[in-house]
Amino acid sequence: MKIHPSAVIEPGAELGRDVEIGPFCYVAARVTIGDGTVLGPHVTILPYTTLGKGCRLHANAVIGDLPQDLAFKESETFVRIGNQCVLREGVTIHRGTKPGTATELGDQCYLMANSHLAHNVKLGNQVILVNGVLLAGYVEVGDRAFLGGAAIVHQFVRIGRLAMLGGGCGIGKDVPPFCTTVPFENNAILGLNVVGMRRAGLTPGQRLEIKRCYHLLYRSGLNLLAAQEKIKAEFTSPQALEICAFLAASRRGICLLGRTRWIKRKDDEAEDA
Repeated sequence: MKIHPSAVIEPGAELGRDVEIGPFCYVAARVTIGDGTVLGPHVTILPYTTLGKGCRLHANAVIGDLPQDLAFKESETFVRIGNQCVLREGVTIHRGTKPGTATELGDQCYLMANSHLAHNVKLGNQVILVNGVLLAGYVEVGDRAFLGGAAIVHQFVRIGRLAMLGGGCGIGKDVPPFCTTVPFENNAILGLNVVGMRRAGLTPGQRLEIKRCYHLLYRSGLNLLAAQEKIKAEFTSPQALEICAFLAASRRGICLLGRTRWIKRKDDEAEDA
């Protein structure tokens, strides 16, 4: 264990094996830091925060501060961060707002500089947030989603697995799994995250079925309920069922197809899924 002499570690903080804590860090009581985690300079970890194993926090990250919620009453709420997560410079993550609730990150998440997670946000595994992403309270992000720089997501919105948000977009409705959004526009779907699906190991057959589901959802002219029923009737793969379950659970509605100037119709029709 390596702790810089200028760091402040309050009694009651629990540090795992081989933890490294850099200059001018502050680790409060009721903090748990997993084995092999490294805190760079000027990192602040506040009460009721748990960091998993092998995490790396860069300069000026602040984790576990009080939620920015006027309804918050001082109580035990939490931040729980999984294993092997990287939080770059200036990342801020706030505690849950209702008693006993938490803001949670899965394993191997990568949060780039100055991204922010408000109270009760939940990230799956291997989620990537590019610089300046802002997630409001109760946002949920599925595994391996990629959120482009300066994307802004409204409270209670859900981002599906392997979705990709274009840089600078504003999202106030749910983004279905595997979909991408239009950069610098609001609530606009661009197409499918084909590269992300390939990298995740989805087979050509699985990608083709997702593409057909996408066409029923966005190109068939059917309303959301009718498209969902047709997807369930025609496809039985786990990916199709995942899309249907996501749609069925939507409370804010889903993003709609973006303006045609962003849609490469020829590529979308001919592209190898």
